[in-house]
Amino acid sequence: MKTLNIGLVGCGVMGSGLAKALSGIDGANLAVVCDPVKDAAKGLGEELGVPYTDDLEKVLGRKRIHGIIGAPPPFKHREVAVAAAKAGKHVFIEKPFAANLKDCDAIIRAVRRAKIKLMVGQVCRFNPFHRKIRDMVAEGSIGDPVFMHVYRIGGVWGGIWAKSWRMSRKMSGGTLLEVNAHEIDFMRFVCGDIKSVFAAGGIYKQTEADYPDLAAVTMNFASGAVGFLHSSQVSAIGGYGGRIDGTEGSLNFPSIWGDGSGIHFRKSDGSTGFIPAADLTAPDPVQLELSAWLDSIRHDTEPPIPGSEGRAVVEIAEAAYESIETGKVVELR
Repeated sequence: MKTLNIGLVGCGVMGSGLAKALSGIDGANLAVVCDPVKDAAKGLGEELGVPYTDDLEKVLGRKRIHGIIGAPPPFKHREVAVAAAKAGKHVFIEKPFAANLKDCDAIIRAVRRAKIKLMVGQVCRFNPFHRKIRDMVAEGSIGDPVFMHVYRIGGVWGGIWAKSWRMSRKMSGGTLLEVNAHEIDFMRFVCGDIKSVFAAGGIYKQTEADYPDLAAVTMNFASGAVGFLHSSQVSAIGGYGGRIDGTEGSLNFPSIWGDGSGIHFRKSDGSTGFIPAADLTAPDPVQLELSAWLDSIRHDTEPPIPGSEGRAVVEIAEAAYESIETGKVVELR
């Protein structure tokens, strides 16, 4: 197995997690970590025992670096990914793909010109809970899906997540991208492409932010199914779950995390069942997504989550923001 030398750009919470996951993958070597905040780069570099720098060009100038993991704030994704592509380095970019569609398209163009492998870190596709739901639907266990509801709700940004750039939609993509890129991608993973969006919401509690802290997003899938995403940072009682109704049964997953979490199902013939979340085990999802990207480099194959998939999530979020502002249904191209 060819060892691939990888550089990390962005040493915050997500970058640190990606770096540590990479360190546990056979055939991968974390060669250097980089962050414009030198103390952040130094802290992670010393913790992991790897070289560190605050200069992106020094990382990209290393001939033995095969790929770059990009995990800076979303408004920096374009800068990092395009520079890496121009340097001939393969790219793994943490979700959201970018903070806006213009940046998504710029990255995709740069990647096509450079002919390198790009993968977007939509990790729910590798989470055993989310994947089990998708597989049950794909196998026809509830017939054709007609309705999917997902909610991920909680309070305002706090603790290690309370960064000034997270208050700006331009810099972060707002909650619908900085958080709910996962849920939007999950819904597409299960039910397919989305053709139109209608949303309502506003700013109710996190008044220092310039984007909605509550969004109720209705999605019309190309299949004819309907989706509903409840995104909230105004809830004192948080939660993460959902349900799917199909032509031959239903799946209910009121809690994805925590005690008692699992998947309840009932079919039209009256049969029922429950799959505890504890029974859905798999290797670390972050390691799985990184391994998939590394395999695409080694074997010259398309990564499982290319730029087009990450772009679709950004397009849906932007459509939801537009719908909230205009009160109109927004058709996707």
